[in-house]
Amino acid sequence: MAGRIPDRDVAAIRERTRIEDIVGEYVSLKRAGGDSMKGLCPFHDEKSPSFHVRPNHGHYHCFGCGEGGDVYSFLQKIDHISFVEAVEQLADRLNYTISYEGGGTSVQRDRGTRSRLVAANAAAQEFYSARLQEPDAQAARDYLTERNFDAQAAQQFGCGYAPDGWDILTKHLLGKGFDVKELEAAGLSKAGRRGHIDRFHRRLLWPIRNLSGDVIGFGARKLFDDDTMPGKYVNTPETMLYKKSQVLFGLDLAKRDIAKGHQAVVVEGYTDVMAMHLAGVKTAVAACGTAFGEDHLAMLRRLLMDDSYFRGEIIYTFDGDAAGQAAAMKAFEGDQKMAGQTFVAVAPEGMDPCELRQKSGDAAVRDLVARRTPMFEFVVKSILTEHDLETAEGRVEALRRTVPVVAQIKEATLRDSYAVQLSGWVGWDDIAAVRQRVRDEARKRASTRGSLPAPLKKKAARDEDQDTPQLPVGLTRPRPNDPTLWAQREALKGALQYPSIAGTVFDSLPVETFTHPTYVVIRESMIASGGTSAGLGGGEWVDAVSRGVDDVTAASLVSELAVEPLPAEEDTVPRYISGVIARLQEVWVGEQVAELKSKLQRISPATASDEFHSLLGDLVALEQYRRSLLDQAIGDTNRDGMAG
Repeated sequence: MAGRIPDRDVAAIRERTRIEDIVGEYVSLKRAGGDSMKGLCPFHDEKSPSFHVRPNHGHYHCFGCGEGGDVYSFLQKIDHISFVEAVEQLADRLNYTISYEGGGTSVQRDRGTRSRLVAANAAAQEFYSARLQEPDAQAARDYLTERNFDAQAAQQFGCGYAPDGWDILTKHLLGKGFDVKELEAAGLSKAGRRGHIDRFHRRLLWPIRNLSGDVIGFGARKLFDDDTMPGKYVNTPETMLYKKSQVLFGLDLAKRDIAKGHQAVVVEGYTDVMAMHLAGVKTAVAACGTAFGEDHLAMLRRLLMDDSYFRGEIIYTFDGDAAGQAAAMKAFEGDQKMAGQTFVAVAPEGMDPCELRQKSGDAAVRDLVARRTPMFEFVVKSILTEHDLETAEGRVEALRRTVPVVAQIKEATLRDSYAVQLSGWVGWDDIAAVRQRVRDEARKRASTRGSLPAPLKKKAARDEDQDTPQLPVGLTRPRPNDPTLWAQREALKGALQYPSIAGTVFDSLPVETFTHPTYVVIRESMIASGGTSAGLGGGEWVDAVSRGVDDVTAASLVSELAVEPLPAEEDTVPRYISGVIARLQEVWVGEQVAELKSKLQRISPATASDEFHSLLGDLVALEQYRRSLLDQAIGDTNRDGMAG
């Protein structure tokens, strides 16, 4: 088994890894000025981006939920892996050879870890893909070719075939050094009456990948009538890697196009994803083994970064039957938590995208997406088809059912617009009356929510706005905009982000300069880490300071200060940092001046002349020093810029 990873390798891997590339696989990041990028936080639900990444310093921080750290802590939290696995995962990406202490240069993984399960799934995918070319996989190849998927398409999406026989894959992977416990934990094998056997037999397989492209599971399609496995489709069971509510088939291929085009197309099956991508709609994804849910929506929102109402589109493709309408209604209800526009695309004759491509070609698939219908319109019109609008009774009943639906639209202007359209769809001449009914229903819904018992009110409020979750209890968190602490905060930011600029002047500041307990803890950790003159920089320096604090709030604040932008242009940063440090020094010297003046008032020049004149000399010198600091200092009145 591999030994300990030395600190020099941890630092080297961190330094060579671009944190924005790693975070960018999960979050759509945009420039936010200077050395800062921002996006929607992947660790809590939020409507506007408060998640910041500082590429040059290798750290991230969410100002909404307080999560922060370096690239290792990001991977640990987002992928639920250990620190060692995070280091090894990044080393693999860089082709960096770790020199394990006490274990040579082997990259052998601890058995049972996430890395081992990823490796087992990758080996299984390679095995299944090769078996698709064997004679016994003819039915699987026929299934694909009948749907206009050639060998190149099968290779692009990693299609494979699980052969007949109880334990062919299991024996193959055991021969590669995996053990049965790992294969069972990865969902590849299961216990049989005579030992472990393969989970999949005689089925066409699609590998399911996470955002990083790792194979974490499989979807298996029935091919033979005598297949005794339950269900047309069977997926890998829930494992350490595979959580069906948190993965979308095709997202690893679609993520960059989704982020670039601000559009995601949600389809229902593996072949639909293939058809969409091959037709040129490269933003298509599908849920795996479960219905498309809120966790899936949250994943797409982070890539779309829909921080304003009309930012980003999600297009659902549903069958035109009752089941499709029910699915659309469910998506509509969830859509109210989604800031972007949501649309529905329904193919003619109830076809799915794969069938549409078979019958009418790639252009028809692209046209299906282009002719999308707004979700609100689709849901309302679906309800209207159930009523006879040629009769007065039918129109009255149609309004009775659709007014509450339109009233669910939270954006008032859009709600009024749909109320006007509703009157036209129903054939109701009095537009003002329909609009008023919708407004009254919306007010009634709001007042009903307002009359909830206190505990339910609080829950509803949390559900509606989850942008500011509470941090763990520990040291109190200083207010970022507290004017009395402004210089302390800015000085710590400067020292964390630009230690070489803050330098010995910052290091000379006594701990007593900082008055807030949490700032004091951070300052003490800086001293314990060797100060800004220790030669550390970037992520290594911030990591050292962070590791030196025991309190969770203080550790969170370190990452926050490491990414919070300084209110200065890049070329004025040195002046700004020296200015805020001078301001801190001036405050400290001012306190010494006040203390000396107090002492002088208690001493008689006649009875203690030497002491009096000595203190007076010190006071004059401190006053002069204080004036020089005031000339250098940047006060909180002009902290918003460096122009003045």
